[in-house]
Amino acid sequence: MKKQELKIVSASAVGTAFEWYDFFLYGSLIPVVGSQFFGGYGTAAQTVFALLTFAVGFIVRPIGAVIFARLTDLVGRKKVFLLTLVLMGVSTVAVGVLPTSQQIGIFAPILLVTCRILQGLAVSGEFGAAVTYVSEYAPANQRSFFVGWLTGTTALAFSLSLAVQLAVQAAIGEAAFESWGWRVPFLISVLPLGLSVWIRSKLNESPIFLKMKEEGTHAKAPLREVFSTWPRIRMVAIVFVMASAQSFIGYLSTIYMFTAMKTYLKVDSFTVNVIFMLNMLIGFFLCVLFCWLSDRIGRRIVLFAGLALTALLVFPINSGVTAVANPELNQAQDRVQVAITANPLDCSFQFNPAGTAKSTTDCDRARDILNRNSVRFHIVDGPGPTTVTVNETAIAGGPRLEAELVNALKASGYPIEGSSGTVAIDSVGDLFSMPVVQVALLLLLLVALAQMSQGPAATAMAELFPTRIRATALSIPYQLGVGIFGGLLPATMVAIGAEVGSTTAALWYPVGAVTLGLLILVFTLPETRGIELADVRLPRSRRADRAPQDATGHDQRGVTNADH
Repeated sequence: MKKQELKIVSASAVGTAFEWYDFFLYGSLIPVVGSQFFGGYGTAAQTVFALLTFAVGFIVRPIGAVIFARLTDLVGRKKVFLLTLVLMGVSTVAVGVLPTSQQIGIFAPILLVTCRILQGLAVSGEFGAAVTYVSEYAPANQRSFFVGWLTGTTALAFSLSLAVQLAVQAAIGEAAFESWGWRVPFLISVLPLGLSVWIRSKLNESPIFLKMKEEGTHAKAPLREVFSTWPRIRMVAIVFVMASAQSFIGYLSTIYMFTAMKTYLKVDSFTVNVIFMLNMLIGFFLCVLFCWLSDRIGRRIVLFAGLALTALLVFPINSGVTAVANPELNQAQDRVQVAITANPLDCSFQFNPAGTAKSTTDCDRARDILNRNSVRFHIVDGPGPTTVTVNETAIAGGPRLEAELVNALKASGYPIEGSSGTVAIDSVGDLFSMPVVQVALLLLLLVALAQMSQGPAATAMAELFPTRIRATALSIPYQLGVGIFGGLLPATMVAIGAEVGSTTAALWYPVGAVTLGLLILVFTLPETRGIELADVRLPRSRRADRAPQDATGHDQRGVTNADH
């Protein structure tokens, strides 16, 4: 990169990394946040409410896209990503100084939710503004390589948030961290905030946007223009499919596997944090690599390869991680047959987003016990009463259901009280032990597939639309796809696994969705590598976009040919 190009990419990437650091920091501190802000509830409910608060940041992202992407096309790229940066920084620092529920009661979670809403709005506005800005500065033959340094910061920020958390815990101890030290990672973000604002304030506005403003051809109503014709709506739909497909593998490889390693496979938090911290750091550079590759061979082939390999490899990777991370659990799942025979009316749907539902029937109690202990089971419809069979041992419903079921699972070989063979990092040398290396490499493969998909996809989204509506047209469908499917993926998969008695079966949800998205994109997504952004032309309907032109090439509505 030339000096000016390096400055632009670095400033954009630093600011974006900071915003994602703030966004993921909350996710990595869910248990602590739950105890501090939802102290009036039980442990399980605290976690559920903290996760719901985390989800708020995703729910409002489409709203943020409408607000900030429209501003990006109206007033400029630089002003908006400065605004979103400050908004994210202030709301994150505020989390670090909020009173807890023990101090101010119900107002604590209300203030926390408010901060999460602001964070969600900020990060949704950041994506469209930053990707648009960098793509408009980059040379056509290196555009994805430039954008890759920006999109890869998602992985980098996840790694950084875990590193800061581990460093603070090591410095003050776990007890102090849970008491007051959890505030430190939020508060120290004020330092990168000041640096990022100072760096970004030195940047110039996108030259393509400035030229458009000088010619008076910028959009007056970008939101209306985006949805003005069927061909434009079709392009928006393509971006929605692309964003949804890549978000499935993105959040499967990060939030879902991060949570499943701790809860389902019973791996200790320190080990999981270290593995993911290293993998996501590598993932940052993998994103840049795959974006560089898409500049050489095309966006479509790299994106499609990532999605296709995801559909083919998710099941083998998951099986490998389970077998190595907790071999005793894996052997028990393969060897022990568990079945619940019950009246279907006694088995309610296993999804409790409010954290308030109680398991009252024997069927629900049995499923709750089995899910808590990572037991694979299936349900057989019967007239009732409920009976649980563990191999040849039948346990009848009733007051002693839990005690007898747990004893039967122990006798069959399930590691109910913990497994001595579970993968763990207790010292630096353990980083190079074969089980740790195997688990890390399998999880890294998932991360690599996510980066193979998301990097080229981000560039292609920017290249599909003209300058006058670029930020609005790519941000809204992107945030809808990621917010609806990516953000809700972990909760949806947990619900499916609890309902059918197998987390492996739950993998069909992302695999099926990624496969469907791939098939749609193969027939609809054009190759955009190497185009000049100022010359992007959207397909036009026969009537909607026609207007008489004057001698300068402007139509009577002030829109140039190139801007179509």
